[in-house]
Order: sequence, then C-alpha cells, then structure tokens
Amino acid sequence: MKKLLFTLGIFSSLIANCQSINLVEFASGLTSPVEITNANDTRLFVVQQDGIIKIIQPNGTINSADFINISSKVLYGGERGLLGLAFHPQYTTNGYFFVYYNNTAGNIIVARYSVSSTNPDVADPNSEKILLNIPKPFDNHNGGSIHFAPDGNLWVVTGDGGSSGDPQNNSQNKNSLLGKMLRIDVNATGPYNIPPGNPFAGTSVDGLDEIWSYGLRNAWKFSFDTTTGNVMIADVGQGAIEEINRMPITQAGINYGWRCYEGNNAYNTAGCGTMASMTFPVAVYNHSGGRCSITGGYVYRGAQYPSLQGKYIFADYCSTQIGVLNADNSIVWGPASTGNNFSTFGQNSQKELFVAAVTSGKIFKITTGTLGTEETTASNSIYIHPNPASEKVFIEGLTDLRSTADLISTEGKIALDKAKIENDGSLDITGIPPGVYYLIIKSGEIKSYSQKLIIK
Repeated sequence: MKKLLFTLGIFSSLIANCQSINLVEFASGLTSPVEITNANDTRLFVVQQDGIIKIIQPNGTINSADFINISSKVLYGGERGLLGLAFHPQYTTNGYFFVYYNNTAGNIIVARYSVSSTNPDVADPNSEKILLNIPKPFDNHNGGSIHFAPDGNLWVVTGDGGSSGDPQNNSQNKNSLLGKMLRIDVNATGPYNIPPGNPFAGTSVDGLDEIWSYGLRNAWKFSFDTTTGNVMIADVGQGAIEEINRMPITQAGINYGWRCYEGNNAYNTAGCGTMASMTFPVAVYNHSGGRCSITGGYVYRGAQYPSLQGKYIFADYCSTQIGVLNADNSIVWGPASTGNNFSTFGQNSQKELFVAAVTSGKIFKITTGTLGTEETTASNSIYIHPNPASEKVFIEGLTDLRSTADLISTEGKIALDKAKIENDGSLDITGIPPGVYYLIIKSGEIKSYSQKLIIK
C-alpha cells in the first residue's frame, strides 16, 4: 500500500540540521536559461528557451558560437520553447543528445541530434530524429525535463496539457501521454523501444506502453539521486500547494495524485481512486511569503561542500528564494534574491550545483555561505508533550511569544488555524476529533516547526 506522507508549511528556520547557501555569479548574458547540464566533461551546456543551446567553459566564459540553434523549429513564449536537454550515456562515442521542445504547432517534441564530427563545440542542426510528437490542447503546462536513468533509459516528464484544473483529466488518464513520467529506450533503429518493466506495457492492463508513472500536473524539474536510488520530482501546484516527491527509481506505476489532489489537499476527486492507491509528496509548501511555483533541483552529491551532502536544493520561482530539503523532510528557506527568478538547476561533471535565473540571464554556482538572518532556535530544543494528547498539548522551548499553531489532519483538513499558544506554552485542542494530525508552529511569516501529533 502506498503511504500518505505529509510535511505542510515547513518554512523552517527552527531546524537544527539546516545548511546555509551562498550564490556566486558564474556567467551572465544568457537569454531565458531553462536547463543546465554537462556532457561528462568540463563544459556546462545551457538551454535557452528561445531554441539555442550555449556552452560555458569552466572559467565562466560563454562560447560565442552556439552549440546548436533550432529556433526556427521552436515556439518560444510563455511556458513554451526549448525546455530540456540530455546527453546519451555513450555520448563520447556516439555523439547523440536529446532535446525537448514545443514545435511551431505547440506540440511536445522529443528529438535526437548529433554533435559535429569535426568540432565538439558545435552540433548538426540537420541531424534531427524525432522520437515523440505529443499534441497539446493548451499552451501552458509543458513539462520539459529529460534525464537518462542509471539503467540507460530516457525519462521524460510531460505537463498535464494546460488550462486550469486539468479539464481533460489527462494526468489520471493512462491512455494519455500528458501529465506523465515516460520511460523509453532510445537505442533503437526506429523512434524508440519500450523497456522491460514499464508497468502498462505488454499486458491487458489499461495504459500506454511509454508510461512509467502518472498523476503529475506540471513537474518542473526532476532529477536522479543515484546515491540513494531515488527520483526527485518537483511538481508545480494549481494555486495553493507546491510539492516535492521522492520515490525509488525502480518503483513503477506510481500515481502522484493530480487532479484528485493538489499536494495533500483534495482538489477534484470525482472519479478518483482511493488515497491508498496514490503516492503523496514527502514535502509541500503553500504560497505565503510570495511563493507560487517550485523549481526542482538536485540532491547535492559534490565534494566541495560536505555539509550540503544529501540535501535537496530547489527554489521558488516567484519568491526568488533557494530552499533546502533536509533529511527529515523539513524545508529551510533562504532570503529573496532580487531580480533572480530561478528557472532551473544543474550539475557539472563533478556534481557541483549551479542555478539559473531566467529573468536576469545569469548562472550562479551554489556554495555554502550565509543563508540569511532567520536561523534561530534548533528544532531539538522544541519539545511537544504529551503525545498522544487530549484537551491540551504543551510546547516547550519557544522564545517568540507571538508564535501561533496550525493543526492539520492527514487528509489536509485544517483543525486549527493560527491558534494562540498561551504564555505557559499550552495549546487548547478541546473538541478536536481523535486522529493523526500535523502540528505546525509558526514564528513570524516564514519560520516554523512541524511535528506529528496524535489526538486521543
């Protein structure tokens, strides 16, 4: 049975194991950068939404010549454009790389290209081999992240097709390629093969062969953490909740819940399966503090900053903040970065992290530094008792007398909203039905601490 995991509103600076983030400008002058990756050498490749891929040298210098320019094929504007890039695991010998873009009709295209046989810094724009051509009903929610998994198969995440609320129910429809994670074998003479293990392939079960998992709204972006064998998927919410999903790379057939649920909250459950049939995010956050849209990143596995090891680094596009997901699924937010709407993260060949700002056209290297002025009390100094509780629960260790508490059920229903914590640290829970809840203690606008509470 799939589990419902819940971490709501943890805009935490009360978390002991947080690690500060510093951004060091690495390159500038790019146009709408939306992807950063490497070809297992010292170069960084930056995808521009306008249909051009640029190369950045290790010193931050941008090559004057484009790696490739397919702007004539690309519909650029809004959420559409050239969105994804992945190099074949045997790129050094076969020269193949794969891109994800909207063509001039607005369709999603996944295509293979080849590097020049004489110049490793230039690709052949006439070498296109189209693998997927997926029509879309609306112009938004295009997905666009592609990566090769450790088994050599290409994973492709698509948006739900657009509009609001997934009106065509594409994400839950296993006979649509929209709102899905697709898994294909690109080592084929035809467009692609279906890898063994795809959950709906070669059986009488309803579903398209290419689908690996479903129930995604507009994942932006996903990445693999090969150290733990997990895939990390950041899915943009409808209007209230942003989510982070973490599941084993080997687990097929997962239903991430959209349009039935936005994060952990019921959205439109008409015709939906049970909650037990869905996999819920390991962490979510709401839109307070100017947040509105998650930009997925990577679990840090570089060598330069050991204190970042194992932490998932991501961002919110609107608040211009970098977030850190700790091992306990708590979130720490950094300060806003004026003028930098973060659109994508990427790794170099040494697994050091970079982040791009689509508005400023800059690339920053992620280092350790000062996260902000909001780091305060450690979470292990907060003590909640009794647990299980009835009538009253006591919260010890708070220093901010303005602290309030929210109490939310595992179904996402609010039992208490901004409830007053008395001077003696007590919180009145009289009359709240027995069950499992999440107690979220807030101090100021973005500081909070969350813990499971059982009410008997």
